[in-house]
Amino acid sequence: MPYGTPSTESALTKPITINTLRKMKLEKRKFVTVALYDAPMAAMAQKTGIELLLVGDSLGMTVLGFDSTVPVTMEHMLYHVEAVSRGNTMSLIMGDMPFMSYSTPELAMANATKIMQAGAHMVKLEGGAWLAPTVNMLADRGIPVCAHLGLTPQSVNKFGGFRVQGRTKSQAESILQDAKLLDQSGADLLVLECVPVELAKKITESVSMPVIGIGAGKDTDAQVLVINDILGLTERPPKFSKNFLVETASIPGALKKYADDTRNEIFPAEEHIFC
Repeated sequence: MPYGTPSTESALTKPITINTLRKMKLEKRKFVTVALYDAPMAAMAQKTGIELLLVGDSLGMTVLGFDSTVPVTMEHMLYHVEAVSRGNTMSLIMGDMPFMSYSTPELAMANATKIMQAGAHMVKLEGGAWLAPTVNMLADRGIPVCAHLGLTPQSVNKFGGFRVQGRTKSQAESILQDAKLLDQSGADLLVLECVPVELAKKITESVSMPVIGIGAGKDTDAQVLVINDILGLTERPPKFSKNFLVETASIPGALKKYADDTRNEIFPAEEHIFC
């Protein structure tokens, strides 16, 4: 093995697919997602048995020093998807579509193709009902899609900051209807970010696709956290995050603790959720 090449040893016994995650939802078994950006961390997460690796546009803030995800480009995303794919053989890899890279179905198709060719197994898009035609087009052409509702960071300027979504009755109903429409349009997964617990529970029970929560309580089918938050590297960590490194004193230990606590519904605890 060349010097510096991450080991591809894995705690997973076979490659994770969308069908794996669907089966886990039906069997009410939690799966685990980590947002990360490089080959060594991907290899470490794989060894821990983490099913889903998100190459998130959060890298704009965690790696590149931007104050939001908006400046992240396709070139940034492709570079990091390629890196993560080199460190992984068994986990499912999901690549974020950056800001304005999917504003039309045709543009989405062209850019999703690039992300898939870089090594992702599916793409993630932020937005509600307006995305239904795009999701349908991608799904029809064999590109799996994860939708993202609630606090969608690419819309931070429209929201006026990083704010909890779905607290009013009208907001909650809109998010629920968007989730149902995207499910019917062919989305394979859904990320719900920073929404009240009861809304997340209702959506999880209302759609066939597995739902991944972040700041959405423990009733979703899975959880996702950014690797920097898991390792205590964030200067002002968000409420929904937890530093697992402080409890374990090693990176593999922190990843395993996060995964175990998610599967056993210890994490998220009351202090990590929004009502």
